[in-house]
Amino acid sequence: MVDHNTPLVAVSACLKEVNTFKMHTASHRHIESLAEVSGVLPIILPAVGRKADPKPLLDHISGLLLTGSPSNVHPDFYGEKIASSETLIDLDRDNTTLPMIRGAIERGIPVFAICRGIQELNVAMGGTLHQYVHLLPGKRDHRSNKALPPGQRAGLAHSVKLTAGGMLQKIFGNEEVLVNSLHAQAVNQPAPGMIVEALSEDGVVEGISMPSAPGWVLGVQWHPEATFREDLPSRKLFEAFGAAVQAHASGKALVAAE
Repeated sequence: MVDHNTPLVAVSACLKEVNTFKMHTASHRHIESLAEVSGVLPIILPAVGRKADPKPLLDHISGLLLTGSPSNVHPDFYGEKIASSETLIDLDRDNTTLPMIRGAIERGIPVFAICRGIQELNVAMGGTLHQYVHLLPGKRDHRSNKALPPGQRAGLAHSVKLTAGGMLQKIFGNEEVLVNSLHAQAVNQPAPGMIVEALSEDGVVEGISMPSAPGWVLGVQWHPEATFREDLPSRKLFEAFGAAVQAHASGKALVAAE
């Protein structure tokens, strides 16, 4: 049974067409990891786009989780053109999440950004993206191995080196960690105030944080929700986010009681 004092965390959804019907979707693994490890109550934030203002929700949540997705942030938001006609976009999601990110950070609400989420986080705060990492000189293909069955594509694939003294190193207690790899895009120029938390062996940004923000802000390029049960570092990320959410919720409760 959920405690009435359990903090609420908004989980970004995508707008997808399923059997000709449009659906607002979020992976069950994101919901499971938040409920089981972070100790919060996830609520799905629909991709309402410009049809409604989602920001009033900021008065009620104590955390924001930005999920991964096959779609990409529209390059218009960072001053570029779409590089390929095959690029999947979701403008309704962009127009929902980008203002929510800025509002959450301004209020000190913890933000945890995963895969597409780290890209949204960086763009929302003024950074840019590489649209196709595997086409860059010296970069490996970071996309998932489509030759594997879908259930095996999120296995640990390569190591990332963590920035000394950074958030990720403090969470993991290591200098390197193994991660999975299911992305075509990645952070190019970090947004003002963002620092790089992790790099892959070929120099792709795999983690960012914002120490100057009033609250907990962290983005990772991999998918910890896919491995949180069997992989301790993945679990530690959701534990750290949960602790930040609980702390924020406690602070809100104190202010409300005064």
